[in-house]
Amino acid sequence: MSSVRIECVAKEGCRIGESPVWDEKEGALLFVDITGRKVCRWSPGTRQAQAIAVDAPVSSVALRKSGDYVITLGTRFAALKWKEELVTTITQVDKDKANTRFNDGKVDPAGRYFAGTMAEEIRPAVLERHQGSLYTLFPDLSVVKHFDQVDISNGLDWSLDHRTFFYIDSLSYSVDAFDYDLQTGKIGNRRSIYKLEKEESIPDGMCIDTEGKLWVACYDGGRVIRLDPETGKRLQTVKLPVDKTTSCCFGGKDYSEMFVTSATDGMDKEWLSRQPEAGGIFKITGLGVKGVPPYPFAG
Repeated sequence: MSSVRIECVAKEGCRIGESPVWDEKEGALLFVDITGRKVCRWSPGTRQAQAIAVDAPVSSVALRKSGDYVITLGTRFAALKWKEELVTTITQVDKDKANTRFNDGKVDPAGRYFAGTMAEEIRPAVLERHQGSLYTLFPDLSVVKHFDQVDISNGLDWSLDHRTFFYIDSLSYSVDAFDYDLQTGKIGNRRSIYKLEKEESIPDGMCIDTEGKLWVACYDGGRVIRLDPETGKRLQTVKLPVDKTTSCCFGGKDYSEMFVTSATDGMDKEWLSRQPEAGGIFKITGLGVKGVPPYPFAG
């Protein structure tokens, strides 16, 4: 597809840019810088990003039905009031583990906030294995743990009929599917639907389009790939001018633009000089598909 255009819209130099989420009400893109410890909001109108500094690694951000946002901060689920720059803890997980933090998170179609943990990294993608878990924060603010023994809890999304939950544990190099019960939020029957090829490197953040196909950002692979979860086939590869692509979401007025976050952690001066847009936010247009608006946390 020759009409695909890639543009770096925000040269943020994020250490680990992650969790892009389109905020339709604000007409802006939310994202976080995990190790930079900030929650950001980029406006296409001003082409500027505002940032709120927080006191721990912040790994995901989500809309909240009652207004403002929820975030995963260290090992806490927390609420963020944007104007007041106020963060309040909702609840904490992994209390028995001193060395973990949350990673990617996303809200399901019923308004539950799913997010998983991982061990703190020694350097990018190098960490103590099997320390993470996958959790859900329910609208009544209770927390359920689905499973543990996770390496790097990462990309998540739901099928268009809400019967399948898609999930990535990065170091398994696999995109997995679970049966999903929308009424209860329970998951089961885990299976792999796609194994990454060597040059695709590490699967990271993920989103779904209105045709039910998955888009996966490939960390150290410098690309996003489009997968058919039914056939397990890769349909499309879009290469970006940076290696450390971390996550993706659809946004813009009609959700036809894709936004991709990226990272600089682990890159030396020479590498950074070859990729001056590393850590930036990229906009991809001309994909010919649209995305699904994000669900807000119902609590």
